[in-house]
Amino acid sequence: MGRALIGLVLSTILFGCTSVDRHACTSGENSTVSEVIYFGMAKPTGGVVTGAEWSAFLRTVVTPRFPAGLTVWPASGQWQGADGQVVREDSYVLNLLHPADASAEEGIRAIIAQYKTQFEQEAVLRVRSNVCTSL
Repeated sequence: MGRALIGLVLSTILFGCTSVDRHACTSGENSTVSEVIYFGMAKPTGGVVTGAEWSAFLRTVVTPRFPAGLTVWPASGQWQGADGQVVREDSYVLNLLHPADASAEEGIRAIIAQYKTQFEQEAVLRVRSNVCTSL
């Protein structure tokens, strides 16, 4: 009896966890990945990423990897750096919708790596969600 109860509890937990991450899109919707990426504009050596630099980055680094479309908006916020200091800075937020495939994942990683290198950034925040979309 004890083993059966343990087996029932374990299978309930395991099957319950797998169903949490999975959701079915309704008719007319597509399963898609939504990426929200936060790019800080302050340069650690002084100054900021200019509007012209940001536009060029979008044009030459982001758009070639995701030509189907994107949304960008300005933001301001704060984060705590590795040194423990709270940094307040203006940012740009990039939202991309794409299929869940290796090519898109590679593109996102390349965009983040290029931004960190090009603008000497300690971090770029990435928030990834599975969503349903429709047009």
